[in-house]
Amino acid sequence: MKILLFGRGGQVGWELQRSLSVLGEVVALDFDATQNPQGLCGSFSDLAGLAATVQAVKPDVIVNAAAHTAVDKAESEPDFARSLNALAPGVLATEARKLGAWLVHYSTDYVFNGSGNTPWNETDATGPLSVYGQTKLEGELAVATNPKHITLRTSWVYAARGGNFAKTMLRLATEREALTVIDDQFGAPTSAELLADVTAHCLRLAMAQPALAGLYHCVAAGETNWHGYARFVLKTAQNLGWALKAGPDQVTATSTASYPTPAQRPLNSRLNTTKLQEAFGLTLPHWQNGVARMLTEITGKQ
Repeated sequence: MKILLFGRGGQVGWELQRSLSVLGEVVALDFDATQNPQGLCGSFSDLAGLAATVQAVKPDVIVNAAAHTAVDKAESEPDFARSLNALAPGVLATEARKLGAWLVHYSTDYVFNGSGNTPWNETDATGPLSVYGQTKLEGELAVATNPKHITLRTSWVYAARGGNFAKTMLRLATEREALTVIDDQFGAPTSAELLADVTAHCLRLAMAQPALAGLYHCVAAGETNWHGYARFVLKTAQNLGWALKAGPDQVTATSTASYPTPAQRPLNSRLNTTKLQEAFGLTLPHWQNGVARMLTEITGKQ
């Protein structure tokens, strides 16, 4: 089996190179053409190049881990965000359909309006509040034109590799004696490692059972807010021997309104994963498990 992976340099794409390798040959592409095998395009701003690349590789599976994820920046460059998040996935869906190939795609809690406090189901009405959310929703719809697709909506993604909220909190806690963090946005921190492992598992089963194709929510179990997340990070870091000026008790809560941003954030990013767990026989781990593992890993690299 040949798997064509886009977005290999991102947090999820990096982990997918590992998890997908047990399923077959992985052709992993970066947006920078100089980093790819000659003639292959990984840039989502080059739609013709993407189509030509799929036609040249002729994969059995396309996995799209590339996206415009700069949420605030998307507000000032909607056309570019739409190209990366909607038009490019549409090209992949068209080419996958021609080949009879599977297409795996990732979406976001930002497709919802963030109201209420009940975890969102896959069948709930969408209502994005931002350009990012709107273009990701358009991407979902484009991907769904290929019957053989799996779309995983997720939230609050992090990895030991690259920047993330936990690393930012650790850096600030070593520099400052007090921190202020938002406490009215709720979700589940989800590791890129978990997403990659779930992807490989789901893909293997779906290829044998095509009726499993469709849209699923995939986040770690449990829920928290950014304030609770920060406190957990600092408490865990202290237990691992980090010298911090600001510990968990020095983290003050505030509201989203205190930190205005160009793009509006959903307050309720909870996602119901029952459909995914039942369809694929999975038990998703609690978010604290993954964060603690990530902190242990980066502690060894201090």
